[in-house]
Amino acid sequence: MVGEVQRAPAEAKFVGELAALAAADDAPKPGGWHLSPRAVRRFILGDAALGVSQKFFGDDALVDRAIVSLMGQQGLMLVGEPGTAKSMLSELLAAAIGGSSTLVVQGSAGVVEDHLRYGWNYALLLAEGPSERAMVPSPLLTAMREGRIARIEELTRCAPEVQDAMISLLSEKTITVPELGPQAEYRAAPGFNVIATANLRDRGVHDMSSALKRRFNFETVHPIADAGFEKRLIAAQLVERMADQAVAGEMPEEVLDLVVAVFRDLRRGGTEEGAAVPVPSSVMSTAEAVNTAHAAMLAAGYLDGGPVTGAHVARQLRGVAFKDDPEDGRKLRAYNDQIAKARARSSPAWAAFHKAAREDDAGR
Repeated sequence: MVGEVQRAPAEAKFVGELAALAAADDAPKPGGWHLSPRAVRRFILGDAALGVSQKFFGDDALVDRAIVSLMGQQGLMLVGEPGTAKSMLSELLAAAIGGSSTLVVQGSAGVVEDHLRYGWNYALLLAEGPSERAMVPSPLLTAMREGRIARIEELTRCAPEVQDAMISLLSEKTITVPELGPQAEYRAAPGFNVIATANLRDRGVHDMSSALKRRFNFETVHPIADAGFEKRLIAAQLVERMADQAVAGEMPEEVLDLVVAVFRDLRRGGTEEGAAVPVPSSVMSTAEAVNTAHAAMLAAGYLDGGPVTGAHVARQLRGVAFKDDPEDGRKLRAYNDQIAKARARSSPAWAAFHKAAREDDAGR
């Protein structure tokens, strides 16, 4: 499966690591869990002795708290800026705990209560009447019946009446089906819980009620604070993305350092040297840094037939990370004139970046 699709779920992609952890797992497990909490932690944070890779970089204590939350009665709510790996962390937790990360509801204005509970195959419903065969269970109902983790992405993008349906679900751990009779209900099997994510930039879209908030433990996923961690993560993601490409991906060390520096400077509003930098409205996350570096590698490999340079990064930065805000273009221009120009005096990578960014501006 991994070789036939662009992106395999975590339980398929890391099937060997999960098997190795399960074979060595002799720690106590909560009811319904496929791995013990200790093994879940090792799956996410890595275990060199078992050949398990580190998948989440940043706050190890946050991972521990998330695991503990999922052992209790509360759901887990991961909040943070876009691109801080909230969805990836929820996927990894679901794969390790329940063996499946694919029971997902993608929050949007089009989500209705049926997406959280159940719907119907109307052809069967009309032909046979209400029956279990005619039911179309939601990912949450399937997770309840099988004792797995259900995931709700961008919960705050769902309408308030849809969010409110989660209150009784999380409190009672039960879904009733009155169409099948007054006593028809499904109760959650051991191992069931919910992981939801919310984007801090969506505050005010559909704020959660206080009643729903009480059903979740909240954890904020912050951008990676350590530049070395971020660099290793970007490098690992680039190796993974370029593995199936027809060109050899070559990212020189100085260009990778440039990518990390650009995104960290613009994200924080300042450089390591203490110079102030205008912060763009665009998301300058690690995920966007990976996207920009990946685009630069594709351009270098397929179009130019050589290694990535600072020029490739500059040409891809505006289209990948910067969207349609003209003010962001001015901020990027100021960064290039003030920061990149000074660094260009002592670095060929920065010199190429500065020159390409200046030419790009002149052509607009």
